[in-house]
Amino acid sequence: MGKKRHTAEEIVSKLRQVDVLTAQGRTVAEAIRQIGVTEVTYYGWRNEYGGLKSDQVKRLKELEMENVRLRRAVSDLTLEKLILTEAASGNW
Repeated sequence: MGKKRHTAEEIVSKLRQVDVLTAQGRTVAEAIRQIGVTEVTYYGWRNEYGGLKSDQVKRLKELEMENVRLRRAVSDLTLEKLILTEAASGNW
């Protein structure tokens, strides 16, 4: 059986389902089983997405992608600077 990637909106929805089920008197373990994920997955999701709304999750993912892009740009520029500095000093 292959792994399924859940979208951020699906994750937020499933976290809310667990909240509703536990409010109805079910245990957390039963609620987690009912949404079809493992406890490890649920607690990982709760740490990352707990308390966020779906529009906030979208914005979080956009910011994470932008952060990766900017980090890559900085590392490329730093590498270029080091190469140019070394070439200018004549240490080939």
